[in-house]
This record gives sequence, C-alpha cells and structure tokens, in this order.
Amino acid sequence: MLTVALPKGALLKDSIRLFKAIGLDFSAFLESGNRQLQITDPTGTAKALLVRNGDVPVYVEYGQAQLGIVGYDVLKEKAPNVAHLIDLGFGGCRMSVAVKAESPYRSSLELPLHGRVASKFVHCAREYFENLDLPVEIVPLYGSVELGPITGMSEAIIDLVATGNTLRENGLIEIDVLFHSTARLIAHPLSYRLDSDNISQHIQNIRHQIASPV
Repeated sequence: MLTVALPKGALLKDSIRLFKAIGLDFSAFLESGNRQLQITDPTGTAKALLVRNGDVPVYVEYGQAQLGIVGYDVLKEKAPNVAHLIDLGFGGCRMSVAVKAESPYRSSLELPLHGRVASKFVHCAREYFENLDLPVEIVPLYGSVELGPITGMSEAIIDLVATGNTLRENGLIEIDVLFHSTARLIAHPLSYRLDSDNISQHIQNIRHQIASPV
C-alpha cells in the first residue's frame, strides 16, 4: 500500500486537495475533532501520515512513506537523501534576512563583522554568509526569532516570510532574500526506482494535475 507523508500546518489543505484531485482522499485529517495521525484512503489503496513539515523528509528518507510533500526550505536546510520530483507551486514564501526597521543596515553586506544572526535555519544561514565571505555568529533559535533583534541579542535574523505581517508588527524589515520556497513532492529513492506500489502512476497523475488544474 502506498504511504504518503503529509505536512501539518499551512501546506496541509492544499496537499490534501492535490491528492484528492488524483483520486486519493485524505480529507479526514481536516475533520473537526479528528486526532488521527494515520488514515487510509476510502479506496483502500493508500494511507497518509500526518507529521510536522520538518519531519516529512525523515519519514520518506527512511522508507516509512514512499511520497511526501514538504517545503523547499526544509529540503534546503536538512539536505535529506530523497528524490526531488515536482515543484507543486503552492505554499509560496521566501527565506529572508531581516533587521530592526531603525537599524542602519539595509543589506546583508552592511552587517558588522562577527555580528550575530538568529535563525532556526542554521545551515541555510551559515551557507549564505559563507558565500558572502562575511563572518558572523549564527545563533540557533527555534521559537520566535523576531525577538533576537528586538532584545538586542542579534543584529539580524534569517527566517521564512510569507506576508511579512509578523515582521512589520514587530518593527522588523527585510533587507535581503536568500531564496524562494514552495511545496515540493519528494519520494523515497529506492521506491521511486523500483516503482513500488505503482508510485510512478501517482507521480504522473500529480504532474498532469499541476500542469492542467481543474
């Protein structure tokens, strides 16, 4: 039976809508009061796991799911051993550098040498500043990273930005964009090569749906 890892949060509704369009219905995850973390499609041909966005590639890499949907930001940060298949086009956001609006910095290159940058995307942040040849200290934060500049702990942050409302409400502005992120379809490499559980047909159906949405 095909197993799909679906992400909790902002990508879930569009992910469920996509699979429903190709005949696999996992909409029970959206029902009020439903606390199930694993459900089977009514056709009995596939099941879905409901996991954190950051855990999707883990389940796929270790073969507990043959397919998964995850943000490109997670793939960039974690670099998992999975097959990258399709840019699904939804869940658009950007990985940005942000500072306090009243700070003197208006580009990453203006940040002070050995200054502090707070982020939960430690790998992405480190790679970005190494490419700029700008030595900074990356401070790992996994909660409200906006507090870094607000409290003075860091000169800047690197974080995902969708609307920018959270930054504005906390007196921060974007000064640079590392990359843009959207939802991606990924697969377990061996399952993909062996076409386990008719995975290629599902992938083909998804490609067709993305190319010609109803």
